[in-house]
Amino acid sequence: MPVTVVRFNLVEPGATSASLSARYRAALEMAAYADARGITTVQTEEHHGVANNWLPSPFAFAGAVFGATRRIAVTVSAVIGPLHDPLRLAEDIAVLDLLSGGRLVTVAGIGYRPEEYALFDVEWKRRGKIQDEVLETLLKAWSGEEFDYRGRTVRVTPRPFTDPHPLLLVGGSSEAAARRAARLGLPFFPSAHLPELEAYYKERLVEYGTEGWTMMPAAETPLLHIAEDPDEVWDRHGEHFLHEARTYASWQSGDIRSAVRSAATTVDELRAEGVYRVLTPGQCVELGLDNLVLHPLAGGMPVEEGWRSLRLFTERVVPELGG
Repeated sequence: MPVTVVRFNLVEPGATSASLSARYRAALEMAAYADARGITTVQTEEHHGVANNWLPSPFAFAGAVFGATRRIAVTVSAVIGPLHDPLRLAEDIAVLDLLSGGRLVTVAGIGYRPEEYALFDVEWKRRGKIQDEVLETLLKAWSGEEFDYRGRTVRVTPRPFTDPHPLLLVGGSSEAAARRAARLGLPFFPSAHLPELEAYYKERLVEYGTEGWTMMPAAETPLLHIAEDPDEVWDRHGEHFLHEARTYASWQSGDIRSAVRSAATTVDELRAEGVYRVLTPGQCVELGLDNLVLHPLAGGMPVEEGWRSLRLFTERVVPELGG
């Protein structure tokens, strides 16, 4: 059975407080609907100070999803570790792990937007060292034992539900990220299909004498929208996909590698490129992918169109996936 993911980042350019509140509440209703119909995962993410209202608080959103669901996992991909107080982050993840019965998956990255570091007055050039401290602190904190932290003895409670600790992966597209994961014995989540980086990570596991595994994105990981008439959706709503793709691309420097990076500058280019795909239910089944990522509210997509996509996915695609 393929992994089925519904992605939410709650982008809405030009939103009013009322429209954004409606979008957040719709996302929770969608999560509950997806949970009841066997969807595997809700995926969310973290970005700050973005004019189009990109979600800045993924753990608050995850908590709301857990309150509305019973089985579905929530993956935060990724939390920007250096922007968080390590002790408070350990507490927040522990509480969510307890609340959900172990359904939270956290991917820790260091981000790629200096302006986010400036917003929180965190030194951009020290982000790697800060991330090391964050991850080391999380692992110590979740033991429930006292440990030395910045020259004082501390203890974090409560302990998480998951033993020995909540699922924590190190994300990134650099050798530094792979080394960090291997040194700490944490699983590695490359930000794109990067077999050479996975090989490097495995070499470092041997070097450090640690154990770990890789959650590798597939070579093809399109963001999906399901429709009876894809041409109509591209004509009416293609601007929403393009807005999100252009926003995301504007943050990516040349050395950043991402599974969903787009070079398109027009709706037609975006459609031809294939990062975002609008498919009929039959076309989606025929893709034969092991990981299907539905993005029903992409780029400010009208909520009613997002619901159409989600319903078609759960009613016409998921039953055909062999589960």
